Amino acid sequence: MKERTLKILLIVTAFNSLTQRIFCELRDAGHEVSVEYAINNSVMEEAVELFKPDLIICPYLTKKIPESIWKKITTIIIHPGPKGDRGPSSLDWAVMKNVKVWGVTALQANSEMDAGDIWASETFEMRDASKASIYRREVAALASRLVKEVLRKFRDKNFIPEKQDLSKPDYIGRPHSAMKQADRQIDWTKDDTDTVIKKIRASDSIPGVLDNILGLECYLYGAHKEDILRGRPGEVLAKRYGAICIGTVDGAVWITHLKEKAVKSMKLPATFVLKSRLKGIKESRIPLVLEEKRETFKEIWFEQKADVGYLYFNFYNGAMSSEQCMRLKYAIEYLKEKDIKLLVLMGGEDFFSNGIHLNILEDSQKKAEDGWSNIHSMNELVKTILYTEEFLTVAAVRGNAGAGGVFLALACDFVIAREGVVLNPHYKTMGLYGSEYWTYTLPKRVGENTALRLTEECLPVSASKACKLGLVDKVFDEDFLKFHNELEKFCCKLADSDEFYNILDEKIEKLELQESIKPLQTYRDMELEKMRPSFFDETSEFHKLRHDFVYKVCPISTPNRIAFHRKKLCMNTV
Repeated sequence: MKERTLKILLIVTAFNSLTQRIFCELRDAGHEVSVEYAINNSVMEEAVELFKPDLIICPYLTKKIPESIWKKITTIIIHPGPKGDRGPSSLDWAVMKNVKVWGVTALQANSEMDAGDIWASETFEMRDASKASIYRREVAALASRLVKEVLRKFRDKNFIPEKQDLSKPDYIGRPHSAMKQADRQIDWTKDDTDTVIKKIRASDSIPGVLDNILGLECYLYGAHKEDILRGRPGEVLAKRYGAICIGTVDGAVWITHLKEKAVKSMKLPATFVLKSRLKGIKESRIPLVLEEKRETFKEIWFEQKADVGYLYFNFYNGAMSSEQCMRLKYAIEYLKEKDIKLLVLMGGEDFFSNGIHLNILEDSQKKAEDGWSNIHSMNELVKTILYTEEFLTVAAVRGNAGAGGVFLALACDFVIAREGVVLNPHYKTMGLYGSEYWTYTLPKRVGENTALRLTEECLPVSASKACKLGLVDKVFDEDFLKFHNELEKFCCKLADSDEFYNILDEKIEKLELQESIKPLQTYRDMELEKMRPSFFDETSEFHKLRHDFVYKVCPISTPNRIAFHRKKLCMNTV
């Protein structure tokens, strides 16, 4: 017998990656889902009154749910910690203390934060990575499974949640206080490289580690070990692609991003923040496409296995500046000289790509010109992929992708997504029409009607739903090792196929036919014509939306595109 669908309200602090994933998966399962930001008690209470949900789930919440809600409706909090863990900075402490096993717990809201009855809980082995990366991968995957378990138990009238009992052996978590900057502080005269990296990773991407670099108080983000450069502890030794290298007691570490403390500021590449303070600091150069295995800060590197090349581009938070776009474009052109049949664009582990670099644009003194340059650079990169005739291209979307990052993937001949990945194939929420040849690549895959709906509704799309729509070709396992194995098998089979050269020839013929009917430049010109006012008109919505996004301005209301209960209210009052 088919299970009845539920009305599920998500009450959240932000529509972050985890919330988007849960939102997508619940909708894919056929449930009626709406979202409300936890702005204040009255807003949350009004949302409940309007939507009348069967169940409330809070995938990401930093505030308490009012008693007026949780006493009436079952409300489940997803806490990024194992049984017994209570308090903020949960993952921060787990990374800082080098715990080997951590977990996620689904708790029923009550009067005390994180102290409610347990509906579901599982553990996972901790990976040597940043807090943000663990949250996006292990925590998100486990939270997804727990939400499904919560739904099963919610339908079971005989289910009784577990009262918390810290004396039980499986309660490996304990109550803790919020981590302070004093707990994160680096002592460059004593801390070895691993300790420095651990402290920064425990603080990435929020709040960062407060330090003093070349006389400037700032927060540190993005740590990478260096295997060659050496110098005095705390000394800035070199710079590379916006990052700086600092000596430690036993080696050196790269810091990719900083945020100045004293002023209203945003997270930027370290050299953008330090500016003239870096006078005399030399550039530590590496090849455009690094092919040797090294422990150092690198954004673009390449591996070849038989006839298949794998091109990695790991840009912080998936944002791509003009310079990064052009480096990646030149990397692809360089690899056209390689003896390969397939080039696989791997992106980064946490993000495939999120398009243009909004923080750098906001920091620019010439926002319109630099933004326009960034759009053109993305277009040049996408054009290089679209016109590649030397080999077939595959996009391996291992992490989330948004806006131009989605259409960077769609420029490839094949798109493979990892289960659990969320795509945002739209620009409108940033006040832009969009570019990157999307008016050509998106309708070609999903049809005109679906393309219009995706770009106008501005809703996230799960990997599995994207596959059903034709947005991606295949979805492989969520586990990274299994995903890479499946990807390699797919690529090897394609490269060894008797049909390979027929597929390549057919691609070239279709492109030539397209050029004779409607050149791709025509799509690009039309997109840019619609985009130009957003950049050069100072009153355009893009400038305000970009500012609010970069400075993390708290919204005063939940957007109607996800608050369906309020969307219906607006329609009824027209």
